[in-house]
Order: sequence, then C-alpha cells, then structure tokens
Amino acid sequence: MKYYFKVSMSADDVMPYYRGQASTVVAFATNGQRIQFPAMHLRKFMTPSGVYGMFCLETQSNKFVSLTKVS
Repeated sequence: MKYYFKVSMSADDVMPYYRGQASTVVAFATNGQRIQFPAMHLRKFMTPSGVYGMFCLETQSNKFVSLTKVS
C-alpha cells in the first residue's frame, strides 16, 4: 500500500526526531488516513532548514517498506 503525505517542519520542529527524543512520526495521508512510521526513516530527508515536501510511505502487511520524497 502507498500513502502520500506532505511534511512541513522547521529545523526546530525536526530536532526531537533527529535526536531520537521522538520515536514515531504521525501524519495524515492525502486520502485522510492517519499513518505512523518510525522517525528514523525521516532523518535522511532532514536539512538545516527542516523537512519539507511530499512523501510516499510504502507498506506491506502494515509493515514499513520504504519512504521516498516525491517532490
């Protein structure tokens, strides 16, 4: 299953995820579904200004498969 969602987090907002203080990310997909995944997968998309863009979370049997940035 693929879920598309937008992230708009400033550098200050991202720090708890980067430091490991927040273990999961909760977002709402474009279809309105609530999604949750391990925060460590967001780290590779962090920049000095934060994390911004549209992402695709892919799961299989409700297990994490991949997270990609689509724009």
